Amino acid sequence: MLATYIDEIIMFCVGVWATATGFGYLPMPGKDPLAQQQWRARFGTMLKWIGPALLVISVVLAVSKNASAGGDI
Repeated sequence: MLATYIDEIIMFCVGVWATATGFGYLPMPGKDPLAQQQWRARFGTMLKWIGPALLVISVVLAVSKNASAGGDI
């Protein structure tokens, strides 16, 4: 049962990570503060919209999969 939603679970987790990283709740990769600032300047804006988009897509896919399966969760 949980295996049928594994793709959506993975997509949801990546969306949570991307959103949290893009908005600064999680640290950027690397230990050098200058490198972190450069990484945030390069990828932070992109993660701010990709993360929420992945969250919405994963929920929509899970709901549609549930509706097509007859509503049994």
